Formats: sequence, structure tokens, C-alpha cells
Amino acid sequence: MRRLADLDVAGKRVFVRVDFNVPLMDGQVTDVTRIQASLPTLRWLLERGARVIVASHLGRPKGRRQPGLSLRPVADRLTTLLDYPVVLAPDCVGPAVEQLAKNLEAGTVLLLENLRFHPEEEANDPSFARELASLADVYVNDAFGAAHRAHASTAGMVTHFAEYAAGLLLAREVDVLSQLLESPERPFLAILGGAKVSDKIGVIDRLLARVQSVCIGGAMAYTFLKAQGHPVGRSRVEEDKIDLARETLAKAERAGVAVHLPVDHVVAERVQPDARTSVVATERFPPDVLGVDIGPETARRYADEIAKAKTILWNGPMGIFEIPAFATGTRAVADALAQAGATSVVGGGDSVAALAQAGKLDAVTHVSTGGGASLEFLEGRALPGLRALEAST
Repeated sequence: MRRLADLDVAGKRVFVRVDFNVPLMDGQVTDVTRIQASLPTLRWLLERGARVIVASHLGRPKGRRQPGLSLRPVADRLTTLLDYPVVLAPDCVGPAVEQLAKNLEAGTVLLLENLRFHPEEEANDPSFARELASLADVYVNDAFGAAHRAHASTAGMVTHFAEYAAGLLLAREVDVLSQLLESPERPFLAILGGAKVSDKIGVIDRLLARVQSVCIGGAMAYTFLKAQGHPVGRSRVEEDKIDLARETLAKAERAGVAVHLPVDHVVAERVQPDARTSVVATERFPPDVLGVDIGPETARRYADEIAKAKTILWNGPMGIFEIPAFATGTRAVADALAQAGATSVVGGGDSVAALAQAGKLDAVTHVSTGGGASLEFLEGRALPGLRALEAST
């Protein structure tokens, strides 16, 4: 995969696909993490005399212009964080945008308006890809969070460039995740949570040949517990994945991988912030409640596993993290991870948010900017955005 160092960008217009899909509230960016993650690549290009054109999607406007999903708030924050002037284009294609790109001076950034205001972006429309590509001389993809999408800006337009490369962020994501698969220091622990077994089963399957232990939390744990014959009350269970969960547990046993499931749970009658909670053991799970978080004994055992590991992958919360009363288990994992002396890689929005709330983002080795993309990479799937960068090397 080509890297930035392979490019000569002085005086050239460089199209940089970034991931500025950031949360907004009242027209303001509430979390600048993804913007900050793009800064090293943008600065690298600007310092070498490139004329930088930045493009991203934001939200799901479903192919039509929605003022509430404009990148205007992002342009304002980018100007402050980058300390270079940023001009927001009125669109991402069209005569006015072409003129702005043509007249762009070195030391100024042109931010295109939301790519997904056009349905052709997600459809990977060839004409739209060609129109985007006509704005620049060089292509750089630094949007790992969108690398698993075969869209015009991540895949289709790359074929129109002789010069293209991965940005610093995307290249680091690939390097870190590749090392997890190829040469992790042992013991290697995977901590997996979230709602669905179906979202993580591919990752678990591929990691069984690499990890020594797995800790499972979140709603997906209840499908595994039910597969073992445990009562789970009204907890969320993927009934059609119970056999798959049972098969996965059997594979893990054959591979000598220890799979740790919750031994106790925080339960509630309903998923509401004011719901009464209690802690129950797995064997005594009442029929009229549902699990909303791992219990304190489970959190302690998972912390012990974290302390023993030399390499740790964490993706997914241990409970319904959005509700503070149900977030204790996730925070406990975040605290243990921050204290571990291991190589630690964290992906998935809630896992990252837990670290951020604890003020411990800097305590882990790598925070992945792409939850879905990182999962697909670890599963061994070919990511269109990466494949496009490798096509003609």
C-alpha cells in the first residue's frame, strides 16, 4: 500500500478523503476526536506545499441536501484546530466547486460539502467519481472509518489518479491491526461486547487461532449463556444464533482458548435511567428481568484477565452504556485497560467513549477510528478503500 512518503505533492491539488462524521448538537461539533485524527496528514501535506481539498460524509442525509448535516460546523472547528484557513465549498461537485479547486492557493484548505448530499456517492456512481477526481491531481485516503464502504470517494475515484496513497491515520490503523493478526505478544486477550453475536462472530472465529482468552459482555453474552443452558430472563437473545454460539464455544475449547462469560449481572425490569437495579448470579437469573450490565464479580474477573495479558483488543461495551446506571462494567474495563502494561487496541464508539469519559484515551496504545471497518479487517474481509489503494502498486 502506497504511503504519503511515496508522493511528491508540492504545488499539486491533493484530494484527501477523511472521516469527519462527527456528532453535532445545536449546530456545534460535540466531539472533535475524528477531526483531530486527520490533522497529522493534513499538516504533512500543507507543510510540503500541497493545495489540499478535503472531503467527508456526515450522517445519513439519504442523498439529499439537509442543512442540519452541513459540514459548516466542521469547517469552523477545523480552522481552529488546524490553524490554517478553511473554505467550505457550496457543494462537493459542480462548476462553483471546480472553480474554487482550480484557484486554491497553497496554505489554504478547501472543505467540500457533505458527499452524501448526492445519492451517487454511496452508489459508487462512475460519473460522480470522475467528477470528484477532476478536482485534484493526487488522491489520499485517510478515512479508515469508511474504508469498508465501496463508495465513489473511497474506491471509485481512485482509478482516475496516477498518484495516490494512504494517509498517516489509515496507514497506522492497518499497521496496528495487522500486527494483532500476525505477531501479537502473548497472552493475547480479546474483550468483545455489544448487542449482537452476529456482529462479532466473524472476529471471534478468526481470533481463535491467535488469542489465548476472550472476555464477552454486553447483550451478546446472553446468546452464549443461553447456548450453555443458563437462564437469561428477558435479556436480549439472538435465537437464530444460539447454535452458532454453541459451535463457537466448542471451537474455542478445541483451540485451547478460554472463553469467559459473565458470572453475575446488573439486571432491571426495564431499560430506563430511573429503573431499579439489582445484582444476580448467572445461575439465579430471574425470569422477569433483563441484563443491562456485567456484575461486579465479572468486572473483577475481567480486570484480572486484563492484568495478565500482554496484548489486548477491546471492541464493544459490557452493558447498555448509554445509560449511566448501566455503564459501570464498561467503565471498569476501561479503568483496568488503562492500568495494564499491555499493547492495547480499542475500537467501537462506546468503548472509546468510556475511555474518553475516564480521561484515559492516552493510556492505551491505539484507539481505532473505525468500529465497523476494524471489525471487517480483523475478520479478514477485503476493504474496498484499502483494495483501491493497492490496485496498481
